[in-house]
Amino acid sequence: MANPLRRHSPGVLLSREDAERRAAQLSAVADPTRLRLMSLILTHPAGEVSPGQLADAFGESQTTICHHLRILREADLLTKERRQSVSYYRPTHHALEQLATLLGVEVPPEPGREVATFDPSAAVVDRQLELISGQLATRFAGVFSPETVRRYVHESYDMLAARSRVRRFLPSLTASFATERLTALAKAEGKASGYGSEVLFVCVRNAGRSQIAAGFLHQLAGDRVLVRSAGSLPVAIVDANVVTAMDEVGVYLGGAYPKPLSDEIVRAADVVVTMGCGDACPVYPGKRYLDWPIDDPEGHPLPVVRRIRDEIHQQVKELVDELFA
Repeated sequence: MANPLRRHSPGVLLSREDAERRAAQLSAVADPTRLRLMSLILTHPAGEVSPGQLADAFGESQTTICHHLRILREADLLTKERRQSVSYYRPTHHALEQLATLLGVEVPPEPGREVATFDPSAAVVDRQLELISGQLATRFAGVFSPETVRRYVHESYDMLAARSRVRRFLPSLTASFATERLTALAKAEGKASGYGSEVLFVCVRNAGRSQIAAGFLHQLAGDRVLVRSAGSLPVAIVDANVVTAMDEVGVYLGGAYPKPLSDEIVRAADVVVTMGCGDACPVYPGKRYLDWPIDDPEGHPLPVVRRIRDEIHQQVKELVDELFA
C-alpha cells in the first residue's frame, strides 16, 4: 500500500512553529461557541463587531462573550481596536487564510483537477459594500457626503481585490482600508485635526520593512503619533517570518495586512519614510521625506529577518528622539 505522506510531502510539510501555532488556533475554535463567534465575525459585512453586538446575537452576557474573545485573540485569530468607550473585534488577516482552510496546509492539486475558489456573485458583493458604505457614511457624517464615502468604499475594494488571495474576507479588509483612507483624506483637506504627527512608512510590498517600522513606532510612540504603512506594489499577506520576528520582541502584527499606497495617505502624513520603493511615492511640499536603504526581509530565513528587524528598530528609535526632542 502506498504511503499517503510520500504522495503529498513535497512543499507541504508544516514546521514545528507553524504546527504549534495552528494547533493553538484549532484548540481555540474547537469550542462550539467560539467557532460560532468566529463564523459571525468572519461573515459580518462591516468587518468588525463589538462585544455588545455579539452578546445580543448569541443571547449571552458580555462577560461570557469577552472571555471567548480573549481566547480567540490569544490564538491570534482576532485583533481588538478600542474607539472611545467601545472595543471592536476583527479577524487577523494572516489567520483568515489558515482558518478558512482549517489547517492551512496547501496540498498540491491532483493532475487534471482544478482547485475550487470562493467567488461571490456581484450582487452579494454590492450588498456588502452598500452596508459598509452606509455604516461609514454615518461615521463620517458632516465630513463627507454619502456619495464620497460610497466611492471610496468601492474603490478600496477594487484596490484590495486586485491582489488579494483571500477573496472571501475582502469586505472586512475593505471596511478597514476605506476607513483609513477617509480618515487621512479628512486631515489632508483640513476637515479634521487628527493627531499631532502622522508618519507613513512606504516600501515595495508592504509585507516586511514598512510593517516592521510601523509596528516599532506604534510601540515606542503610542498615541502620540498616528502611524501608517503602505506599499507601491503590495502583496497579499505580511511575511510569516516578519510576524514571528516581531512577536519575539513584543510587537503584535497579527492584524496587519499589506495596503496599496494612495494619494490621500501621503497628503495626510507629516513624515514620509521610504524604504526601497524608489520614486513610487508622490512628493508634496511641506512634508519631511526620509529614505532608509534597508534590505527587504521578505522571503529570508528568520536569522536574517531578525538582523533587519533590529536595524529598523534602531532607525525608528532615532526618529522618535527627533520627533519628541
